[in-house]
Amino acid sequence: ENLLVVPVPEPKSVKNRVHLDVYSLAIDDLTARGASVVLPAEESGLAWTVMRDPEGNEFCAFLRDELPDFRIHGVVIDSADPERIATWWGDVLGAEVSDNAEHGGGWWTLLGATPDPVLTMDFVPVPEAKTVKNRLHWDFRGTVEEFLDRGATHRWDRPGWTALADPEGNEFCVLPEE
Repeated sequence: ENLLVVPVPEPKSVKNRVHLDVYSLAIDDLTARGASVVLPAEESGLAWTVMRDPEGNEFCAFLRDELPDFRIHGVVIDSADPERIATWWGDVLGAEVSDNAEHGGGWWTLLGATPDPVLTMDFVPVPEAKTVKNRLHWDFRGTVEEFLDRGATHRWDRPGWTALADPEGNEFCVLPEE
């Protein structure tokens, strides 16, 4: 239910490998807030419009007649091997992995990964390798050891949290359980 936006010192240098999908009533609502259109849904034939925020970070906008209370539709992770990494995260989070065959397939979704029944984690194939730290990541409460035992890689420690990476190098943070 919380979305924190924290500044990072590194400027955006490549296409984001992790991005948000958001709901909106109209694309004009987003452009009025400083976003720009990269690829309109009408041109792509897809159900979403690819956009950039004012810093150039990509996101996808899904138009709806009514907005839910939480306007984030999902977190999308570009992957060299989306089935493998979705299966890894599904195991870590105790979530079912869907191959989306009923929608044409080619990407994998975690079902029940969050308490929100609509919020998704989607893993999509991309040809390019990960080369820089992700500008977007997720945080968990738990123990570092439980993630390391499942194959995560230790990145760095800070007071109060530890940065790890999944098997494809996507950073995430582990905070102690409350």
